[in-house]
Amino acid sequence: MASLYSRRRAIGIFAAAAGLPLLIGAKPGFRTFNWTGQALGAPATLILNHDDPAEAERLIARVVAEVSRLEAIFSLYRTDSALAELNRVGGLAVPPPELVSLLQSCERFWTMSGGAFDPTVQPLWVLYRDHFAAAGDSASGPSRQEIGRALGRIGFDAIRFDRDRIAFARPGMALTLNGVAQGYITDRVVDILRNAGVTSSLVDMGEDRAIGTRADGAPWRVGLAVHEDAERPDVVLDVVDKAVATSSADGFHFDDAGRFGHILDPRSGGTPMFYRRVTVVAQDATTADGLSTAFSLMAERDIRSVVAKRSDLAVDLVDAAGVHKRFGAVT
Repeated sequence: MASLYSRRRAIGIFAAAAGLPLLIGAKPGFRTFNWTGQALGAPATLILNHDDPAEAERLIARVVAEVSRLEAIFSLYRTDSALAELNRVGGLAVPPPELVSLLQSCERFWTMSGGAFDPTVQPLWVLYRDHFAAAGDSASGPSRQEIGRALGRIGFDAIRFDRDRIAFARPGMALTLNGVAQGYITDRVVDILRNAGVTSSLVDMGEDRAIGTRADGAPWRVGLAVHEDAERPDVVLDVVDKAVATSSADGFHFDDAGRFGHILDPRSGGTPMFYRRVTVVAQDATTADGLSTAFSLMAERDIRSVVAKRSDLAVDLVDAAGVHKRFGAVT
């Protein structure tokens, strides 16, 4: 079986890749502070331009504490997280408000995508994982009967939630927020920095979001690539006060032959690979993250239909044949 990563998505973003200088001609008195760590098991980076070193260090400490706090809510791999408890017992009384808020966003993406985005897809993920982990697994993947049983435990319409309670309406259901939680955490970090008066920062908690411009007044430069380990980006976007998120079917495969990717269709149970990379530019990282996941499972005409109704969205993608396309107001 193929090696299993803790991340379900391949993010090909190079905020400081070769050829993408971050600071040129910075404002007098500004210094650049860099933090690197992890958020939900993914590499995370914060680039902060500030004129007060002590305040910059305090802000970075607040960011680290907030990421840790949100991981205790959203992590699929921490047995003590709120999400793990929900999946274990099928319900959660007095849930964290952040979990309710994120489920409200999920409901919006589920509706916009016609069900292509659905965080209740976790039973299907477990089925594929366990199938290819088993000795003598079938190279053709799980049987139709097994997929059918997993699909019977999937459906966002079977989640009941409000500020007082979250509950699954069907037995055996489970949530994964890996297709949207990194964007949510990115947005929370941006809120902390903006509320503290920060006007120049690039936040990457698995998805990127820019605050203002670089210290020299130029846009932040975000590079895109199909593979996270690519040495140079394929495309570079200039970003000011926008968020960027990327999903790639090539990021991970359950099987060594590369036939079964990690982007799972909650409607059919299959693992379609319509695109090599789907990048969404939006006003916030939660939206960019959720829709990059959803669009990976949608026909191009349907993606274009969603984008045409939203002046705040843009898409940059590479289809399965390797053809690069852009639509919407991509910078």
